[in-house]
Amino acid sequence: MEELLRISGYSDKAIEYYINKVNVGKIEDPSISFSYTGDCGDTVVIYLKIDSDIITNAKFEAIGCAGAFSAGSALMEMIKGENIFVAKNITEEEINEHLGVVPITKTDCLSLVRRALEKTIELFEGEIKR
Repeated sequence: MEELLRISGYSDKAIEYYINKVNVGKIEDPSISFSYTGDCGDTVVIYLKIDSDIITNAKFEAIGCAGAFSAGSALMEMIKGENIFVAKNITEEEINEHLGVVPITKTDCLSLVRRALEKTIELFEGEIKR
């Protein structure tokens, strides 16, 4: 499996995240969770634990390819300990830099998880304002 992913163009870090299922799973009693389906048909559910606008824990579940899982793992790793404003503004390029590289055909996965996070935080901000 690892060799196939490497041949496909995934970095060692992206492969590690995918194989080890980093940050994959549910958070019990999350501050917010949201499910988002991209144009490709892949679905990501994001679970966040937030305290005073700081993301203290982040996990996700996905129905998708290795690209969706490695991108989700990377983004959850990147946002832990961050302010929600900073997290919401992370770009696909920053996720790709964190991973090292993903195949060009999987860059839509970066957009999928980034958009899912953005929508999750927007929902949280909307609930706080109520």
